[in-house]
Formats: sequence, structure tokens, C-alpha cells
Amino acid sequence: MMDDTFSQQHPLRILLAEDNLVNQKVLLRLLKRLGYEADVANNGLEAVEAVRQTAYDVILMDIQMPKMDGIKATECIFAEWSPPQRPQVIAVTANVLPEYEEACEAVGMVGFVTKPVSLKTIAEALRDCDVTQR
Repeated sequence: MMDDTFSQQHPLRILLAEDNLVNQKVLLRLLKRLGYEADVANNGLEAVEAVRQTAYDVILMDIQMPKMDGIKATECIFAEWSPPQRPQVIAVTANVLPEYEEACEAVGMVGFVTKPVSLKTIAEALRDCDVTQR
């Protein structure tokens, strides 16, 4: 069973990078059910800046955002921080084409979650982000 004790078993500081307000609300509600409070960036530029200000364990990164997309934002973040310091990035997208998943994997994202996101799917993706290996 997944509930708010999930976050105690898997303590993570999370940034949600998502431009769509409805998707933000849905994802924040799912995270809250797991016991997390996440910060929000409304586009890739805000995500890069947020990581400069706060040490996150995980970023849930929308791929298609204005100003800077999720792939470019991930490249910028990974260029600035080496693996021990940088957050793990999980792609969150409505685009299920294999080339999108391949592009996310090629840039170094550790997960690929398609919208609409379910509680089970997000929990599995977060469980795979083992920050104790840093």
C-alpha cells in the first residue's frame, strides 16, 4: 500500500518542472498522497535556476515546456553539476513515441513516466531514485 509513509521510506527533495497548471495540481496531489511536498518550476529556465538555489534529489521534468524544454534544461543542469551533486531527472510527458524516450535516456534521465500519471507509476519512478547510492 502506498501512503504518506512512502516518503519516510524514500526521503527525497523533489522539484516538479511542469508548465501546465492542471498537470501541476495533479502531480502535486499525487506527491502529497505519498507524503511529499515539492517545489514547482513553470518551465525549464526556472528549473535550472531552482537547482542553482536548492539541492534537489529528484526532478520530475516535463519534456515540452516554453522558454526551455525539459531535455535542454536537463542538459544544462547536468553540465553544471557532476553526478554526486546533481539531481536525478525523471521525464514526465504525454508523448509516448519511442524517440522521446530514447532522447530522455540519451541525455541521462533515469526514468520516463507518461501522462496521465498514476500514483503507482510515480511511486515506482521515485522508488527507483536511490539517493543513498550517491
